[in-house]
Amino acid sequence: MENEDFLWAGIPFLSGISGQQKAPCGALSAAAVILGLRHRQPLADKAAAKQARNTIRRLSGQLAGDFEHTFGDISCGDLLGIDFSKDGEYKRFRQSEIWKEKCQRYVTFIIERLYGFEDS
Repeated sequence: MENEDFLWAGIPFLSGISGQQKAPCGALSAAAVILGLRHRQPLADKAAAKQARNTIRRLSGQLAGDFEHTFGDISCGDLLGIDFSKDGEYKRFRQSEIWKEKCQRYVTFIIERLYGFEDS
């Protein structure tokens, strides 16, 4: 998917969903969208679309469950221990390099799992 629109569509997923405390990890949210795009079918083919919906729900549920099992939560704020709704917290987060320690692990986990779903 070599389309910059996908990059821009993913921007709101930074720090959960733009810093909302109870939002899932942005990498996990983006992965759910990716699974939807990967398995989409024409709506006119009702049987194929139903099967695709079931596959997307199964895989995204499996991914979220695996993520929570591995990291203990799926909420961005709980995973990082940062309240992004407070002024200056995002800047502190970037400067602290918590994103290198934690977020890169989450993104790597998601990417590896998505590749594991290739044949699904």
